Amino acid sequence: MSEQPILRQVVLDTETTGMNFNGAPHIGHNIIEIGAVEVINRRLTGKTYHVYIKPPREVEEEAIRVHGITNEMLVDKPTFAEIADEFLEFIKGAELIIHNAPFDVGFIDHEFSFLANPPDKVAEMCTVTDSLQLARKMYPGKRNNLDALCDRLGIDNSKRVLHGALLDAEILADVFLMMTGGQIALLADEETETNAIDSDSHFVQTAINSEGLIVLQPTEEEQQAHLDYLKLLDKKSKGNCLWAKIATDDDTTIN
Repeated sequence: MSEQPILRQVVLDTETTGMNFNGAPHIGHNIIEIGAVEVINRRLTGKTYHVYIKPPREVEEEAIRVHGITNEMLVDKPTFAEIADEFLEFIKGAELIIHNAPFDVGFIDHEFSFLANPPDKVAEMCTVTDSLQLARKMYPGKRNNLDALCDRLGIDNSKRVLHGALLDAEILADVFLMMTGGQIALLADEETETNAIDSDSHFVQTAINSEGLIVLQPTEEEQQAHLDYLKLLDKKSKGNCLWAKIATDDDTTIN
């Protein structure tokens, strides 16, 4: 049997100093945060890329109100040139999933253009998929920003008080997997090796070990309360409660 090809996707988001509405959005502005999440064969691997960047200009007040990243927070952060190589290593060759991709890709290409040895443009190194365009095709005439998609797909975005590149990338990964496959993939394996966090790098590998997990079984009272609730749901839905039917099939009396 031939091996399945490896599909590596990187879900990415950026935050910037502002936006120039008089021309190309990147003109005169810079990236100040990058957040990215790795997905391999539709499974979140736990590997992320996250960095704050010191820009050559001040962050506009309007932008600060959106993402909460102040000039003071960026004083001691690296420049884009200092993080460019490791960022390239993370994204090169992957399919990039970006919400409103032209905005982020335009900014990234703009930053690359100032490097001493500029790399190829993003679209030449990676496949770029715009999840906003995908959402507009799936839900024409509806609001398709990230918050609206979370509400529509039942994805928890309660932590998203302000925009943040890594958090938004993590939420977008859930949204994209739900839109394209109907379910959110779990982290890669039930068991992985020990945590690998390098303080000198912006790469983080999360580890999970399923050994030693304690499974708590419900008491008879809890089980009965659950069945009573299923009975109520079945009544309210006029006999369309799937969980009630499953419980009945498992020889559990609901009536």
